[in-house]
Amino acid sequence: MVSKVRGAFTGVAGTVTVAEDVNASTVTVDIDPASIDTRDTGRDEHLRTADFLDAEAFPTITYASTGLRRDGGDWVLDGDLTIKGVSHPVRLAVEFLGGASDPWGGSRLGFSAKGELDREDWGLTWNQALETGGVLVAKKVTLEIEAELIQQ
Repeated sequence: MVSKVRGAFTGVAGTVTVAEDVNASTVTVDIDPASIDTRDTGRDEHLRTADFLDAEAFPTITYASTGLRRDGGDWVLDGDLTIKGVSHPVRLAVEFLGGASDPWGGSRLGFSAKGELDREDWGLTWNQALETGGVLVAKKVTLEIEAELIQQ
C-alpha cells in the first residue's frame, strides 16, 4: 500500500424517512456496484469482477438502518451493509449540515456520514504481495458519504 485510492459509486438511490421521534427515522440505500468510479478504468473493471464486488452476479449493494441514536453530542446510524449476499453491521457517524429551500420550492437537508469496515468481512479478500513487502490492497475501507435529501 503506497497511497490512498478514492472512489465513488455513481449509481446510488435511497430513501430516508424522518420520523417525528428522530430516533425512529430510517435509511435504506441501494448501490449499483458496476457504477464504481476510481478514475482508473482498469482498476474499476477489476473491482467489478468476482475478485471484489462481482457486480454481474450481485447487481446491488444495500444498506438498511437498524437504529439512529445520540452518542454524547454526536449522531450514530447503525445498519446492515450487504455486499455479495453477505450482511454485517456498519456504524456511521452522522453530521447534520443544515436545511434550506431550493429555487424550485422544494425542501432539502444535507448530511455527512463516515464509517470504517474490514472488506474481508464481506469476502473481498483478493490481494497481491508487493516485492518491497506488504500487500497491494488494505483491509480497511473508509466510507465517506455526502447526502442531500429532497423532501417528497
